[in-house]
Order: sequence, then C-alpha cells, then structure tokens
Amino acid sequence: MKKLAIVTLLTVGTLLLMAADGKALAAKCAGCHGADFSKKALNMSKVVKGWSVDKIAKALEGYKAGTYGGAMKGVMKGQVASYSDADIKAVSEYIAGLK
Repeated sequence: MKKLAIVTLLTVGTLLLMAADGKALAAKCAGCHGADFSKKALNMSKVVKGWSVDKIAKALEGYKAGTYGGAMKGVMKGQVASYSDADIKAVSEYIAGLK
C-alpha cells in the first residue's frame, strides 16, 4: 500500500512538472506582440490583448494547421508548429488573462 502511494505521488508530481507553462510559452511571442500583447506584430497583425481564451486558441490552432492568418501566416505557422494542444491552451489562457 505504501509503494502504491509513493508511485501515485511521483506520477502526479511528474505530470504537474510537465504541465505547459503559458507564461514561458508566451515569452517567445512578446518580442513581436509586446509583453502585454498590445502591439501589432511587425505592425502587420491584429492586437491580441483583450481576446478570449477561445479566440486565441482558435487562431493558434489555425496558424499551426496553416488555415488561419493573413500576412503573418507563414511566420506564425513556424512559431506554433511545436505547440501541443496543452501548450495552446496554456498560452491562450495566459494571454487572455493579461490585464
């Protein structure tokens, strides 16, 4: 019973450590969008600040799939290509939560 408890705690701890960190993921975006996401990236994109979690996630999913975006489509596809679904959720929640 004690071994099961230890294994369970280790598993939960590992999962928590592996959870996507929205702030860290968003850091690479801040260079173009600004730290608070109030800039038009390269003066070509929309301002992301104020968007809902769902709107941000749909845009990132679309960029990843290559089905969303205008002038910045190619740049953004490369930026989010490695994002997992959990990463997209985490970064969307982080950005939407900025005030």
